[in-house]
Amino acid sequence: MSARRHEYRNRARHRLDTAPLREFTARFATAEEIENWDKHVTANPNGGNMLQSAAYASVKNGSGWKVRFLVLENGGSASYNLVLEKKFPVLGRLWYLIKGPDLAAADLKAALEACAAFVRSRKLNVFTIKIEPDIVDSEEAQAHLKVAGLAKAPNIQSNDSTALLDISGPEEVVFKAISSRARNAIRRAEREGCEVVRKEHGPETYRALYDLMADTVNAKGSMPLRSYAYYAAFWDEFCNRGQGNFFFTYEDGKPSVGAFVINYGAKATYKDGGSTQNRKQYGDSHLVQWAAIRRMQELGCTEYDFCGTPPASRIKDKSHNLYGMGMFKTSFTKTVTDFVGCHDYVLSPLKHRLWVKGAEKVFRRIETARTGQQFY
Repeated sequence: MSARRHEYRNRARHRLDTAPLREFTARFATAEEIENWDKHVTANPNGGNMLQSAAYASVKNGSGWKVRFLVLENGGSASYNLVLEKKFPVLGRLWYLIKGPDLAAADLKAALEACAAFVRSRKLNVFTIKIEPDIVDSEEAQAHLKVAGLAKAPNIQSNDSTALLDISGPEEVVFKAISSRARNAIRRAEREGCEVVRKEHGPETYRALYDLMADTVNAKGSMPLRSYAYYAAFWDEFCNRGQGNFFFTYEDGKPSVGAFVINYGAKATYKDGGSTQNRKQYGDSHLVQWAAIRRMQELGCTEYDFCGTPPASRIKDKSHNLYGMGMFKTSFTKTVTDFVGCHDYVLSPLKHRLWVKGAEKVFRRIETARTGQQFY
């Protein structure tokens, strides 16, 4: 580390150590708040995340996790966060604030202290609170994490590094903002008669997209694929709330490219996608994304998350398992956004040490063998 960088970090830490902290309280949401959960989450400081939604809560509840609805309050403001809770022999309970807490980095210390006080007052026997806030990584953010006493943990979600596109402007402005390569691919696909079809949700649509996803995974091995039943339940929950959208192109009468995109508050997320290999149509994947972006604009979204790339430092690293996806997604937006990722807030040092030294791997292996599903 350079002397200048070291001096900057020391100054930043001094400012953080001496800055007054806002006070927070923690509680479980009321029945009324749970009934209107999405309205509250999308009003969070950072606009919430689709993995904090009521739809996702329904997907995860009963799948080995207990869902908790947590409210962090400071004066007249509140942050609504989904907590996934799992209980383990000897260790007690793990809390996973998936894509949360939805707060500024400067508020993490006080908010987590409030969480700790709350779980202790309720005798919930939580040994670790795993957090995963959508806070952009920076030296200042890292300094706040250190002041909060957080320990880095392996990242879980695929979009802890991702490509984000601002879609708040008019369609022509957004189109000019994407790369010439993407624009040329879209125009050529349109010239050659490629069409994007929006499909209603249901078993036929689900099976078509799942088969395309399986084809892609089998060909490229980029990411593990969950079971069809999991995806069908996931798509059902979002679509039944008006938050899920399917887009397809066809070749020789069969689906060739498919995408599932979520509109949640002001944020759109390209959650799932797949394609057949060795297609004849050029630019069809780019055209699908452009059709999805335009639809998300119609639905009032101002940001489009392509949901997963290599970290910015490895975006051109061909050995990374997301290299191909990263090249495609950064043809729409060159900037890769790295979030701070997963960290553990330790409530019981001994139990947490047992967890990281091997208990987590053991429980994950048991869960996968028992259910055939991914642990998280």
